[in-house]
Amino acid sequence: MTPTRDGDTRRRILETLLAGDPASASEIAAELGLSAAAVRRHLDILVGEGLAEAAPAPAAGPRGRGRPAKTFRLTAEGRSRFGHGYDELAAAALAALREAGGEAAVMAFARRRAAEILDGVDAVGDGVSVPEVVDQVVGAFRRHGYAAHAHPGRAGLQLCQRHCPISEVAGDFPELCEAEQEAVSTLLGQHTQQLATIADGNGVCTVHIPLVRSRPPAPHAAPTERSGQ
Repeated sequence: MTPTRDGDTRRRILETLLAGDPASASEIAAELGLSAAAVRRHLDILVGEGLAEAAPAPAAGPRGRGRPAKTFRLTAEGRSRFGHGYDELAAAALAALREAGGEAAVMAFARRRAAEILDGVDAVGDGVSVPEVVDQVVGAFRRHGYAAHAHPGRAGLQLCQRHCPISEVAGDFPELCEAEQEAVSTLLGQHTQQLATIADGNGVCTVHIPLVRSRPPAPHAAPTERSGQ
């Protein structure tokens, strides 16, 4: 009985790390209603199994008194425990599409997929601010299986995804990531900067969104296609 309970607890800890930012043992304990000591014991096991790791200390930000709490995040192996869904089939289908129609066909598919994910998200405009659009984007990605969130960064916001349901496929077909970023940029009416992707072996996909509007992205038809238009 005990191993099963312990396994369930560690699964809940992994799910907590999957859903949000790197978290300390105390934060996870508060979320799950456990003692911090118990959570630290399970985190030690998860780190030993290669499913979690200590997160780097933030490079900048408010500092309190004393040493900041140690935080943890999932490793790539930890994220893989949640599955990626039909990776081989999707990769085979995209490979066939590329063979038949070339890179342009793959990009057209990727743009259509990104438009479907973000369908219903408002664009920046009268009465709609960048942070409000980013909040809607986060919600849209979460509804499609991404562990997405946004937080303040240097001179802007950072849109992060700590679990991507297509990361295995996107490693071979980067058009999928490019189209998602392109569609977000179109909604925001400005360029965004890709800082990291899970597909490239990083622990998180991160896009920097300036709060000061820059030049709008180059126009293209596919990413701006919305249902009902």
